[in-house]
Amino acid sequence: MSGNASAVRGAPSSTKRSRCKLLHPPASGGVLMLSLWLNVLASGVLIGLVYGLVALGLTIIFGVMRVVNFAHGEMVVFGVYIGYWTVRIWDIPIIAAAAIAAVIMFLFGYLLEALVVKRFVNRPHHYQFIVFIGLSLLFSGVLLVSFGPDPRPTASQLSFQTVAVGPLTLDWARIQAALTAGVLIAALSAYLKYSAFGRSLRAAANNRLGGLVVGLNIPRVYAVTFGIGSACAGVAGALISPLFDAQPYLAVDFTLLAFVTVIVGGLGSFGGALLGGLTIGVAEAVAALMFTPSMKTALPYALLIIILILRPRGFFGAKEV
Repeated sequence: MSGNASAVRGAPSSTKRSRCKLLHPPASGGVLMLSLWLNVLASGVLIGLVYGLVALGLTIIFGVMRVVNFAHGEMVVFGVYIGYWTVRIWDIPIIAAAAIAAVIMFLFGYLLEALVVKRFVNRPHHYQFIVFIGLSLLFSGVLLVSFGPDPRPTASQLSFQTVAVGPLTLDWARIQAALTAGVLIAALSAYLKYSAFGRSLRAAANNRLGGLVVGLNIPRVYAVTFGIGSACAGVAGALISPLFDAQPYLAVDFTLLAFVTVIVGGLGSFGGALLGGLTIGVAEAVAALMFTPSMKTALPYALLIIILILRPRGFFGAKEV
């Protein structure tokens, strides 16, 4: 009898607890959603730094030489393949693969400018467009013949490592790529701002004829500039090789991505390249979460159209006079 009474007495308290749960549901759903958004935004910022490095290479070449490198995406893919093969053959860290890509792509860009590009620097723009589109098709064909159309994933341990920082869970490959890209952007900016060659480069960009008058070796400046731009693309490609499978068809995507990033940030601006890369990276991540993963390639182009309408020269582009 006493047991039944206690059960009866306990019934109302159980009912009250149930009502409290209904009136005050757990906040785990909101916490999970906040954590998801933070992870998406962080991933967008990290990949955006790498996009900024890709765009920086294109910006340097255009800002100094006033030529538009339509083969820039192929140079990024060269870097991806360098990362893939160096890791596969020598099993070296991605950072070392990126250093090898920097050297190879700098020499490649230097020789390409000295042998081909310099003959068209002072030609009309439509000549330059045809040459670089031809180079783009040539490089894509070489990659396709050499390695085939099949995707080749880079077997790096970074692809399976994650880092937990508070509510964030990020893959280590993305973190390493972003940190390396950020350091390189800062170092290259400081070098070109304070070094003797950086002053020569800026002089050649501002006034080519004036640079020739004061004795600058403009052909050498142009060759080194094209080498630096190519090295930026190659390093970025090697850094993201654990994230993107190596395949020739990536080149078109990276070329368009570089142009969108540069236009959004502002032609010829270091800060614009970085901000444009961050903007495109976050826009891709948000589009993949809010809509579908296939939409992440569409939103940056919509953003480009909006930027061109509201601010045609980009975030940091110089005003035309």
